Amino acid sequence: MRADRRLTLEQAEQFTYDPMDPVPTTGGALLMGGGLLNTDEFRPGPLDQAGVEAREDVLVFTTEPLTEDVEATGRVRAVLFAVTDGPSTDRMARLCDVDQNGVSLNVADGIARVHAATPGEAAEHVVDLWSTSIVFKAGHRIRVQVTSSNFPRWDRNLNTGEPEDSATRARAARQQLFHDPARPSRIVLPVVPPA
Repeated sequence: MRADRRLTLEQAEQFTYDPMDPVPTTGGALLMGGGLLNTDEFRPGPLDQAGVEAREDVLVFTTEPLTEDVEATGRVRAVLFAVTDGPSTDRMARLCDVDQNGVSLNVADGIARVHAATPGEAAEHVVDLWSTSIVFKAGHRIRVQVTSSNFPRWDRNLNTGEPEDSATRARAARQQLFHDPARPSRIVLPVVPPA
């Protein structure tokens, strides 16, 4: 991953995660289809990610257009070298398929709750995006979103380190994601070689 938002290596990026303004769930493997009020809110499946990707608390990394089809079948993982200034936070990653018109559709996502041994100290976190099988078509681009929430699919982390079932306060937390040679944040795709 690189700071110019292509999936390669270099530098670091940062954002602030505020649990009082979490990234909204937009598509995915949901069991709450139809929404809480029987509306289109929280529809499952692949949905346009433009609203999510426009947020300042979502880092977006995109490949160049693919020159050939790329099949990914199996378990997907995001390896994130990151730091937070809070005692606890979440690492959320989402894999997307971007078509020739720039429409980004979610493919798979996952989240990891992390507790900082030492706030402000970088650590490696592996986010399991579960398994998928997709062919990213030639001309499409592969995109990865990195953030700290996907609510209400997953409960918000209040960034305080308090027990989740009894936490009474919340705080914003500064997040930094590294993608330099010493701390190579990356997406691990189970690419199937062409036949």
